[in-house]
Amino acid sequence: MAPLDQRREFADFLASRRARITPEQAGLPVFDGNRRVTGLRREEVALLAGVSVDYYIKLERGSARGVSESVLDALVRALQLDEAERAHLFDLAHALNAPARLQRRGPRPTVRPSVQRLLDSMEGVPAYVRNRRLDVLASNALGRALTAPAWALAEPDRPVNMARFMFLDPAAPDYYSDWERMASDVVAMLRTEAGRDPHDKALQDLVGELSTRSELFRTRWAGHNVRLHRTGVKHLRHPVVGELTLDFDALELPADTGLTLIAYSAEPASPSADALRLLASWAATTEQRDDITDPKTAGR
Repeated sequence: MAPLDQRREFADFLASRRARITPEQAGLPVFDGNRRVTGLRREEVALLAGVSVDYYIKLERGSARGVSESVLDALVRALQLDEAERAHLFDLAHALNAPARLQRRGPRPTVRPSVQRLLDSMEGVPAYVRNRRLDVLASNALGRALTAPAWALAEPDRPVNMARFMFLDPAAPDYYSDWERMASDVVAMLRTEAGRDPHDKALQDLVGELSTRSELFRTRWAGHNVRLHRTGVKHLRHPVVGELTLDFDALELPADTGLTLIAYSAEPASPSADALRLLASWAATTEQRDDITDPKTAGR
């Protein structure tokens, strides 16, 4: 994939946020009923942000060299950006104002043995470590069992990638009970990372692959939505144990920049807790045969 056009990324993000806010939501009066835009006009954003119309038009064309933090914060307020969107706007502005950098493809980060021991000690808790591109770099047995459908078609020369599974594997819509929401969240997470590190060649290649092979991904990518992935609930339809409703927590590893530990848990005494115990038994049995990546072998 060609390097991201950082000016275009900044411009399109501002335009996409402006388009989703109505004058009523912004607290502005509406004097005519024949508006040509569904969201705010550029001059209305300029008014709300306290900048000139010409300057805002310049910003929305991607000319953000030298833009100050105070102006960015004014745009955050005018466009009613949430925490993730604010961080993304600042990341995009920083990329535009930072010295030009070459694309990079650094060595694949490795998971330290102590982190793997931590994963293995989390009995009854499905957990894995991923990077910001959603590559799964390490897992415990129960985490591998929980995500077994994503491993079923894993390629030996590259790690399992949850975004690739989400959009390119026909098993994904069956696995995720709320696939539409999860798919949008995955794209928003990759968008967030692209703003944080626009020079990551591996991320650009992943986005290019998904954009080429999945119209659904391409459509969602054009929405410029971003999201922080910290905690939430996932509804899964596991091929072995059936329906699961699990809380997840994303725990960044401070000593390993860019790596995050994802851990799942179920409400005590819930059907999902019972299903996790059943899954743990299946994982212990199948791990001995080294076929945990193929849930179709359950019961053989």
